[in-house]
Amino acid sequence: MGGIKKSAENLGELLMGDQIDNSPYRFRMNVNESLYLCTTSSLNEHKVKLLKRRTGDLYQVNMILDNLPVMRIAKQNGVDIQWTGFPIGYTPPNGNDAYIINHLKFKVLVHEYEGSGVQIIGTGEGGMGVISKADKTKASGFEIVGFEVVPCSVKYDPEVMMKLHMYDNISSVNCPMEPEKSQIIREQERISFTYEVEFVKSDIRWPSRWDAYLKMEGSRVHWFSILNSLMVITFLAGIVFVIFLRTVRRDLTRYEELDKEAQAQMNEELSGWKLVVGDVFREPNHSKLLCVMIGDGVQITGMALVTIVFAALGFMSPASRGMLLTGMIVLYLFLGIAAGYVAVRLWRILKGTTGGWKSLSWSVACFFPGIVFVILTPLNFILWGSKSTSAIPISLYFVLLSLWFCISVPLTLVGGYLGTRAEDIQYPVRTNQIPREIPAHKFPPWLLVLGAGTLPFGTLFIELFFILSSIWLGRFYYVFGFLLIVIVLLIIVCAEVSVVLTYMHLCVEDWRWWWNAFFASGSVALYVFIYSINYLVFDLQSLSGPVSAFLYLGYSMIMAVAVMLSTGTIGFITSFCFVHYLFSSVKID
Repeated sequence: MGGIKKSAENLGELLMGDQIDNSPYRFRMNVNESLYLCTTSSLNEHKVKLLKRRTGDLYQVNMILDNLPVMRIAKQNGVDIQWTGFPIGYTPPNGNDAYIINHLKFKVLVHEYEGSGVQIIGTGEGGMGVISKADKTKASGFEIVGFEVVPCSVKYDPEVMMKLHMYDNISSVNCPMEPEKSQIIREQERISFTYEVEFVKSDIRWPSRWDAYLKMEGSRVHWFSILNSLMVITFLAGIVFVIFLRTVRRDLTRYEELDKEAQAQMNEELSGWKLVVGDVFREPNHSKLLCVMIGDGVQITGMALVTIVFAALGFMSPASRGMLLTGMIVLYLFLGIAAGYVAVRLWRILKGTTGGWKSLSWSVACFFPGIVFVILTPLNFILWGSKSTSAIPISLYFVLLSLWFCISVPLTLVGGYLGTRAEDIQYPVRTNQIPREIPAHKFPPWLLVLGAGTLPFGTLFIELFFILSSIWLGRFYYVFGFLLIVIVLLIIVCAEVSVVLTYMHLCVEDWRWWWNAFFASGSVALYVFIYSINYLVFDLQSLSGPVSAFLYLGYSMIMAVAVMLSTGTIGFITSFCFVHYLFSSVKID
């Protein structure tokens, strides 16, 4: 058979650990057959322990035919549930013995078509249609539009099966329900592997063949819960925004209607946010770190938005495995120019000078990728130690480093240079030399910041459940239209929450709003990480062992950091625009 051959993999597939190999299963178009594959040697103690452990850990087999993943239909509480792949074995609910899946009943759905001078041959590995012109004749043929499997465990007589050769015909097998007729996993057992192929004509057409995968279980709950979340959050955000606008506008209108003498008198009796006019634009602590985080936040937000828009428009087909992640990486690399520009421009606003912009641009280029590298490297060593296919090859490390140094870093420096040439943004008021004393707070600022993150999380947590399920349970996520709406709503809510919290801080005469504005919306990342832990404990029972748990927590940490940088940047930029507008609208000497 030529041995195992690996198919071509893109960058996204390699990072996700999707290693695709050929298999010995033979399919001949429209030929129904039951075939023998092979019989193993007697199982020893080591192999029995390994198979039982893999069965207990719910290891899955995922197969692909003409770029369609195999699907099995299981009944749970009387409802048909569709899953991709099948388990390598099972343990009965009331038993201790493990049984291996050694017989597969494949059903291939085919659609007969009639063309006019065009013949569709197949999809190829990349999921792209291969089309050729026929010679003036009307071409017809069959398209594979479905791939299903019923996994069985069947006890065979090894002495009889050993006399057969590979691909010899055997009698059709009904899946036994009795344990004594199933293939148990124990020492000295020899396991025979067989399979059946049945081709069934279907009315499903080629463009619709992915519909069965994209309409998985819980779709009704998914749609209604998302719609409910959108309505509630839109209503709450609207109320907060309307109340806030009325409060600020009344404050400004009342001040501007006074004559000059009354304004002078009022300036002596100022209260609230007007008192911090000489300190509101004072440079915050750790200003360089703030600029770096804002730059990386712009880069991550731009990457997420463009990717989701393209996916919602249908450019990211599920047939093209790994394309979503590949597209995200490419976008992130090229958006380095935006990150450098925003970070350096903010640096100029805070410092009033362009000095040190090269160092800042380097920091922007290294900050988030450095965090990802620090988290992924120990995880990768753990995966190498456990001989997992999810481990990133050392060659891919050099590819990623090359992409980073050759594309992302230079573009970030170019963006930084453009930031030094951009027009200055002038503060509307002067900053006093001596900082104003900040009154004692009734509540610690961090408490308000933590509370502020709950509203953005409310827009996100339902969609987060489906995203986590698609990543860790192998389910297809393709409701990008809804995800785009949720992301837009999340941006609006983050902006509103951050502006409201900034206004509250200024009203209690606290001029240190910079970092509070960032973390008011950025604190949603804490809830995202806590929810990820909750998902691990209560919804991800199939994930077992410390290696899997460490891997899950590591990726969840990267996701939380990315969410913090993105949402924090949205809140900070909105708050900065609000504070600039607020203090440029009223003249206070």
